Amino acid sequence: MKLMRIGTRDGAKVPCVEDADGVLRDVSEIVSDFGPNTISPELIARLIASDLASLPAVNSKGLRVAPPIAQPRNIWCIGLNYSDHAAESGLPVPEEPILFSKGSSTFCGPNDDILFSPKMTKLDWEVELGIVISKPALNISKDAAMDHVAGFVLVNDVSERSWQTERSGQWVKGKSFPNFCPTGPVLVTPDELGDHNNLDMWLNVNDRRMQTGNTGTMIFDVETIVSYLSEFTRLEAGDLICTGTPPGVGMGMSPQVWLDVGDHVTLGIDGLGEQSLKVVKL
Repeated sequence: MKLMRIGTRDGAKVPCVEDADGVLRDVSEIVSDFGPNTISPELIARLIASDLASLPAVNSKGLRVAPPIAQPRNIWCIGLNYSDHAAESGLPVPEEPILFSKGSSTFCGPNDDILFSPKMTKLDWEVELGIVISKPALNISKDAAMDHVAGFVLVNDVSERSWQTERSGQWVKGKSFPNFCPTGPVLVTPDELGDHNNLDMWLNVNDRRMQTGNTGTMIFDVETIVSYLSEFTRLEAGDLICTGTPPGVGMGMSPQVWLDVGDHVTLGIDGLGEQSLKVVKL
């Protein structure tokens, strides 16, 4: 099942599900919105069992595609989760997942602008697989991890590298500017997506291919990440977990390449759709 949220002209969000013919259906008579207060295994089961053809069709033309879930309480991230990305960064392959977070204000839609502050000098990109949690998880086993996953999303973990690596403190400083976490366009349930540990992924800047990868080369797979995080924190319904990026980021190139105002970033993952983002001056 594919879930979306379409922004109306008055700013409201319409929760939608894509039917078998690719038509978006308004499911607001079943749930007011997709988000931390509503997402659950029970909701997913109810949507799967519903007669989508009987629900109103949604014409999204000219409307904003919102993130497929409402703003999560927490955005968790895994660093250096691809061995070849660790190598291009000049860092050792981690023995355990590297955890950090992004500020909640980073969360935005899949085609929203990437904001460029005049204080930025090394703005970078990262195509990533995102996990959306369906119910609380604390100290769960790897075998139980998928019982807590609502589905998967496409994420761009936008990063200002000078703040991340050259200023004192932790990575969160370079990860938390507004609109640094474009998410969507769809949330795809595990049964629909198939093998989440074998998905091709890519990212272009101004039509030039920068990143090509596959989730099968992650050091720590989806199940390991969810279980591991739950050892240190209580994962909540609606939480977003960004699972790391393959090689090809600007920081890893020689010479290094950075985003600038006017640049166009496109990215995608098999089964999770594509994003189209423009860098604009704040």
